[in-house]
Amino acid sequence: MPWKTPAVWSPESWKDRLAAHQVVYHDRAAVDAAVAKLRSLPPLVTSGEIERLRSLIAEAQRGERFLLQGGDCAETLADCRADSIASKLKILLQMSLVLVHGLRKPVIRVGRFAGQYAKPRSSQTETRHGVTLPSYFGDLVNSADFEEEARRPNPHLMVRGYQHAAMTLNFIRSLIDGGFADLHHPEYWDLRFMEHAGLSNELREQYQRMTRELGEALRLTEILGEASIDDLTRIEFFTSHEGLNLQYESAQTRPVPRKSGYFNLTTHLPWIGERTRALDGAHVEYFRGIRNPIGVKIGPACRPSELLELIDVLNPDNEPGRLILIHRMGAAKIMEALPPLLGAVREAPTLKRHVLWVCDPMHGNSQNAGNGVKTRNMNEILAEMESAAEAHRQAGTIFGGLHLELTGEDVTECVGGAAGISEADLTINYASLCDPRLNYQQALEMAFAAARALRSPSAR
Repeated sequence: MPWKTPAVWSPESWKDRLAAHQVVYHDRAAVDAAVAKLRSLPPLVTSGEIERLRSLIAEAQRGERFLLQGGDCAETLADCRADSIASKLKILLQMSLVLVHGLRKPVIRVGRFAGQYAKPRSSQTETRHGVTLPSYFGDLVNSADFEEEARRPNPHLMVRGYQHAAMTLNFIRSLIDGGFADLHHPEYWDLRFMEHAGLSNELREQYQRMTRELGEALRLTEILGEASIDDLTRIEFFTSHEGLNLQYESAQTRPVPRKSGYFNLTTHLPWIGERTRALDGAHVEYFRGIRNPIGVKIGPACRPSELLELIDVLNPDNEPGRLILIHRMGAAKIMEALPPLLGAVREAPTLKRHVLWVCDPMHGNSQNAGNGVKTRNMNEILAEMESAAEAHRQAGTIFGGLHLELTGEDVTECVGGAAGISEADLTINYASLCDPRLNYQQALEMAFAAARALRSPSAR
C-alpha cells in the first residue's frame, strides 16, 4: 500500500519521524542553546540564489546545461584555509572548463563545501584495541581523534560549523568577484602542477589547446558585439552538502519576505543520502517541505516503484528544477540496476517527471586495499561513468551531471588512472578522514573522460 504524505509540514515536523543517522546528544539544554543561536544568525545563502539555481537545473533537465558537483567527502574545520579552499575551487573551475569545451553547453558549478561537515556511518561505535567509542560523524558532531572527550557529540560544533561555512563562502565569493574565475587571467587557470605531475604530453597539450580555443572564441564573440567580457567570463558558483543533521538544517530554515514557503538557507542544494531516503523517515519529511532544489542518492537496491513514490513525495507538483536523482550503483551493477529506473521514470503513466539524472561514480566503488586502507579504483570510477552514459543513451534520457568526491591537493587515496597510483602508494599522502577522493590529476582526467563519453555523436 503506497505511503501517504501528511498534509501538515513545518521545519520541525521531521521530529515525529524515525530519524536515521541522527546524533544522540546527552545535553538537551546545550542542543537547545545551539539551535537558538543558529536561528538568530543571518542566512548563509539567499533565496534569490536558490531560485536562480532552480532555474539553471530546470535548463539542465532539458539538456541545455550540465551540472558538475564536487568537493570533499567530509570537510573539517581545520581545513578552512585559504589555500585549501582556493585549490578546491580551482579544480572545479578547471573541470568545468573542460566540460564546457567538450559538451558545448554551459556548466552549473556546485561545490560540496561550506557545510559538508556531517557524515553518516554504518556503525554508531568504533572499537580500537579493545576500546569502544562513538564513531566519528564529522566535525559538525564530534572530532576524529580517538579519545573519549573528542568523540562525545558536542552541539556547539553546529555553531562552529556555521561559522566556518560562512568564512568559506565569504572567501569563495571574494575570489570570484576578484577575477579568480576569469578566463582572461591565464595565471589563475594555468595548470602549473602539470609541469611535475607526470601526466602524459597528450593530456597536457589537450588542456592547453582547449584553453587557447576558448580564449579565441571569447575574444571573437566580444569583437562581434554579441556579449560583453563581463557576461562571458562571470562565473556563478553554488554550494551543497548532505542535509544529514536535521537539527542544524531546520534551525536555518525560514520563510522569506514576499516569497511563499520555507527555504533552507544553510546551502543552495542540500541532498538526501542513500541511507536516509526512507519514505516514512525524518529526512524525506524535512526535505519535502523546503523550497530549495534537492538531490537524492539512489543505490542499486532501489526499486522502480519505490523511486516513483519518492519522486511524487519530494516533488508532488512536478516543478522543473526541483529534483536531482544522483545514481550511485557501482561499476559492476550499474547496467543491471540503472536501466529499470530510467525506464520507470520515463514511462510513468502520469505527467512526465521533471528530474535531473546525475551520476555519482564514486560511492559504489569503494573497497579495501590489501593493507586494509579504504580506497577506490579510478578505472572502476571511469567505467561506471561510461556505463551510465551508455545506459542513458539507450534509454533516451539525459545524463545531466556528475557528482564527485575530490580535492585540489596531491593526495594518494584512489588507485589507478593515468596518475598510476598503486596500493603501495596509498600511504604517501592519504589525508581523508572518511572516504577516498580523486586528486588534482585524477579529477582533471575524469573531466576529459566525461567530455568524451557524453559528447554528441555529431561532435565526436
